[in-house]
Amino acid sequence: MTVNDDAKLYERILRKDKDALEAMYDRYEKLLYSFAFRITHDHTLAEEVLQDVFMKLWHGNRVYDSSKGKFTSWLLTVTRNQAIDLIRKHKKADTVEILEKDAVSTPEQSVEHEVEWMEKGEILREAVSNLKKDQQQMIELFYFKGFTQQKISDVCQIPLGTVKGRIRLALKHLRSMLEKEGRVMDE
Repeated sequence: MTVNDDAKLYERILRKDKDALEAMYDRYEKLLYSFAFRITHDHTLAEEVLQDVFMKLWHGNRVYDSSKGKFTSWLLTVTRNQAIDLIRKHKKADTVEILEKDAVSTPEQSVEHEVEWMEKGEILREAVSNLKKDQQQMIELFYFKGFTQQKISDVCQIPLGTVKGRIRLALKHLRSMLEKEGRVMDE
């Protein structure tokens, strides 16, 4: 898949080629959905964002200009903007506030950076799925759900030292697995 392929596919969509729209959807559905979910934190809203983005593509409401950057970057920007609009529409003030604060605090981050972050996240989740169940649970609660070690101890009804030990051991195993696969993460 090249940049040219995406641009040609998009041109076909603008000419109302349903097969081109289907091919574009198949190519980008997972990426756009996960990106929208990361912004909205809601499966239903992420699905709505995805649908709205492809409807905008179909109706030509957004126009891609190859001189301004990669197609994927443009498509992710359209998705991001649609997600923000939808959040505002649904008046989820707390989510909008967090989203706007994030956008203001890190304007130098590009869409390519976001894509790279999502790809690293997928690699990490795959590695986590190979851990023992108790270690998976600790990583999920601590890193993905943001629980404190004390809260994990309370929720799981295990000693705080056990929580700390399992997290430490899980991180050691993750690093080892990623190093063996040549996928050491810098950030």
